[in-house]
Amino acid sequence: MTMQVKSFFLGAALAAMLLPAAAQSNAPAANTAPTEPPTKQDNATIGERKENQQDRIANGVKSGELTSGEAARLEKEQSKLNAETRAMRAADGGKLTAADKAKIQRQQNRLSHQIYNQKHDAQTQAGTTPPTPAGTKAPTEVGRREENQQDRIAQGVQSGQLTAGEASNLEKRDARINNEIKTDRAANGGALTPAERAQVNRQQNRVSRHIYRDKHNGRHQ
Repeated sequence: MTMQVKSFFLGAALAAMLLPAAAQSNAPAANTAPTEPPTKQDNATIGERKENQQDRIANGVKSGELTSGEAARLEKEQSKLNAETRAMRAADGGKLTAADKAKIQRQQNRLSHQIYNQKHDAQTQAGTTPPTPAGTKAPTEVGRREENQQDRIAQGVQSGQLTAGEASNLEKRDARINNEIKTDRAANGGALTPAERAQVNRQQNRVSRHIYRDKHNGRHQ
């Protein structure tokens, strides 16, 4: 057999060996990998944002930048977001899909903007006051109790002892008392009568008991 014929057969055999490998490497990879379950870091990212936003609300309540009504609405939004997150996890075997995470992030962004806007508007919590300068009128007993209860709610939110739903309900109760106080004062030249102060005191006592029960019921944010 001549050298040219040998070279021809050798080249043909080599080509036959290489064709299957080339076809396999060029074939599109099958998409067999399942949706990757969330890692601890994925979960922490959502959880950390929620904790951060709860801290911002708590700080706004404590400083008086957020009124009871504003805090109640923000906590209601956070509570709805928490419930939606739980429903998403339940529907996907305990994990969040990429689409779920993107949706939650958009909602967290909206809530973050709302927190900022509410903390920087002109409304402040009436009973929360800075240290009283010399020669000015000190906060009333009603105002001091209101401020104390706001501090207790803020501490519960920050520590996780109060869920967003519980905090929202407490702030709504406080907002109703505040509106009633404003109405009573407007009707009496800016002051509260002894009967009105007694009524407010009873209402504040009820809120105080609700704060205590909610903070010690075993539910956590």
